[in-house]
Amino acid sequence: MKEIAKQYDPKQVEDRLYKHWMEKGYFHAEVDENKKPFCIVMPPPNITGQLHMGHALDNMMQDAIIRFKRMQGYSALWLPGTDHASIATEVKIVDAMAKEGLKKEDLGREKFLERAWAWKKQYGGRIVEQLKKLGSSCDWERERFTMDEGCSKAVTEVFVKLYEKGLIYHGSRIINWCPVCKTALSDAEVEYEEQSSHLWHMRYFTPDGKDSITVATTRPETYMGDTAVAVHPDDERYTHLVGKTVVLPLMNREIPIVADSYVEMDFGSGAVKITPAHDPNDFEVSLRHNLPVIRVMNDDGTINEEGGIFAGLTREEAREEVVKKLTECGALIKTEDYSHNVGTCYRCHSAVEPIISKQWFVKMESLAKPALEAVKNGETNFVPDRFSKIYYNWLENIRDWCVSRQLWWGHRIPAYYCEKCGETHVAKEMPVKCSKCGHTVLNQDEDVLDTWFSSALWPFSTLGWPEKTKELDYYYPTNALITGYDIIFFWVARMMFSGIEQMGEVPFKTVLIHGIVRDSQGRKMSKSLGNGIDPLEVIDKYGADALRFSLASGNSPGNDMRFYWEKVEAYRNFANKIWNASRFVKMNIADRKLPDIKTIALDESDKWILKKFNNLVESVTKSFDSYELGIAAQSLYDFIWSEYCDWYIELTKPRLYSDDENAKTNACCVLNYVLSNTLKLLHPLMPFITEEIWTSLPDNEESIMISAWPEVNEQFNFDDLNFDVVVDIIKGVRNLRTEMNVPQNVKTEILVLTDRNIKQTSAYIEKLASSNKVTFINEKPKDEDNFASIVLGGAQVYIPMGELVDTNKEIERLTKEKATIESEIKRAQGKLNNQGFIAKAPQKLVDEEKAKVQKYTEMLEKVCARLNSLGEK
Repeated sequence: MKEIAKQYDPKQVEDRLYKHWMEKGYFHAEVDENKKPFCIVMPPPNITGQLHMGHALDNMMQDAIIRFKRMQGYSALWLPGTDHASIATEVKIVDAMAKEGLKKEDLGREKFLERAWAWKKQYGGRIVEQLKKLGSSCDWERERFTMDEGCSKAVTEVFVKLYEKGLIYHGSRIINWCPVCKTALSDAEVEYEEQSSHLWHMRYFTPDGKDSITVATTRPETYMGDTAVAVHPDDERYTHLVGKTVVLPLMNREIPIVADSYVEMDFGSGAVKITPAHDPNDFEVSLRHNLPVIRVMNDDGTINEEGGIFAGLTREEAREEVVKKLTECGALIKTEDYSHNVGTCYRCHSAVEPIISKQWFVKMESLAKPALEAVKNGETNFVPDRFSKIYYNWLENIRDWCVSRQLWWGHRIPAYYCEKCGETHVAKEMPVKCSKCGHTVLNQDEDVLDTWFSSALWPFSTLGWPEKTKELDYYYPTNALITGYDIIFFWVARMMFSGIEQMGEVPFKTVLIHGIVRDSQGRKMSKSLGNGIDPLEVIDKYGADALRFSLASGNSPGNDMRFYWEKVEAYRNFANKIWNASRFVKMNIADRKLPDIKTIALDESDKWILKKFNNLVESVTKSFDSYELGIAAQSLYDFIWSEYCDWYIELTKPRLYSDDENAKTNACCVLNYVLSNTLKLLHPLMPFITEEIWTSLPDNEESIMISAWPEVNEQFNFDDLNFDVVVDIIKGVRNLRTEMNVPQNVKTEILVLTDRNIKQTSAYIEKLASSNKVTFINEKPKDEDNFASIVLGGAQVYIPMGELVDTNKEIERLTKEKATIESEIKRAQGKLNNQGFIAKAPQKLVDEEKAKVQKYTEMLEKVCARLNSLGEK
């Protein structure tokens, strides 16, 4: 049994313990038919990533739950991995090449991919090592990567299956295009921000110049692609113009005026310019009226040859030049200020262009329906439930998913085109020859798949699918997904429909949503604000346990939280408190052989702490089961700091410092039992310090990680215990002495009036309340005016303070106490008078409030009686 060092130094402990856990294989999970499975798949961080506070929160929560389940006896698998992050990674590599004066095209695809894999090898494991510093107990033996052989095989399998079912198609549609990243984006990858701009009103004349129609646009740089003007069929203002044409200014091209119910008659002029290649709604109108689709923008955001005199200009330059030229020719008749939402790329934050482009799409309607039903019927539950509304809204309004990306790093689309006849073949491997013409030269599609396509398969691809592995059979569906609310539609919804489509059942039973970690002012952490906090810096200064506990404390599912350095420091102090208390216990145990706690004689303080510990076990277990880590953390903090350290340790000192060896042994036995088991409850949140202390205590196994989770011991649920009253008496006397400025060395007699059976505890009151004599009385003292009194819920205490008592001060103190009690009665009665509270609150809470009213009413009567006796009305 090792010694506990004088001071706790996380730097000397954490790396050593983590290495030990890894060497022992404690994180590894195996299929075990004698155990229940419990599985969490880690949201795979990007290989470009560095640990930030969001990762720290997310992984602390996952680690806490998996450690809890592991100790409960589950075969608990926390499956880690990283994401190849197509756009983010390619941007990093391209930026690095630019410093060498190189472009992608200079290298070619194969050489570029060699660089990408080399970059992944050099930097991709960085975040994994950072997660280990946090104490993450993932099964690193099963670590996966979205582009590893198995995951890549799963991606190809799903693409081919969906294509064969008609759920993937190749077609020209309006898509979101990022001219900076030069790739298509899905709707989920577009972020909207309100921007101040203008609304430009333009007049288009009929060829004879006798009539005209006015339209408005926020995008004058695309007007060259107009192929019609649309009006509502019921709009009588334009009935005479439907079927006629107008001339596009400067372009000298005639375009028709069509009637379409898409147009809102009461918005603007009631006439809308139709630019099918650059607006999704206009594209739908073009399909209904068989209009030509003219794309006027290149992939890099410059105007192409279809833009006439504006060709070669950037989109920003084109906007300025178009407005200038239209003004000069008299076509621009009004400009007004206008604010509207503009789509931006989630990666580079530049404005996204809606353009017509031939891409690969997943048909979403039939995939979305079962994913919606699975949450509605309770197969998967969101915690908190309010986040299911975001999920419903996205799936109910979903459009087909554009999955092709114009990048080189990623899963290349398994589509092959015959060089001779152009026939498309979608297959797991390149066909030997064209099925249509027999030609033997086929070329693979140049595009790669959206990163989220592979991430959507994560819960089952990581378990071996499409192979029928024992792990897949045992651990799927997984139990919980723990993630932030910002990727409900990016990732959660896509995993849901992918799991249901490929596996026939949901990928997880619970989706636990957490908020984001903000700075102390409530602002989102960002590079631009310079307010980001590096978790590794926090760990270096205060230790991983202090950071973890600060992230758990106050944590409520779905809610954002603020980071305070002071909070981390406070929990470093909490760790030191635990450490010092443990050293005290260990020092007193020394070489003592401790008996089984069930066999020893327990005194009232032992029974009190054991019952409190039982309550703690029940509370913490319930909190972990319901993912309320904040409540678990607070319960542990209060019990350890107050009830165990501040009270019970003090209560044992008379026995520990006595000559009664049997009493010493019994006290040590209870101290050790409660400490050892409390450390188990704390372990999921503070794994390092709990392991270091626990393995130093008597009769413990090789690691707290593989010890059994504590359970409520009915033997310790003592019904006739009144020790809380004793604690209240000691607290009350201490507070009174402080208010009265009674010196520590002055001991006084204490009279206790109570109907509780606590006479056997007088030694505790005497010792801890600085008394030279404790007397239990059956009625108030006759000379009550000569006593300072304390009114408690279960007792009334009198202290003959003699000349030390200032009657006026005593009246002042009791008056304050009276006001406090009246405030508590008012608060509790307010709750009970609230019909909403009575209707919704559990009966237990209602009964507790009623009991409080009764308790405080009795206390008020006693305080008023005492004030009366002092002559205060």
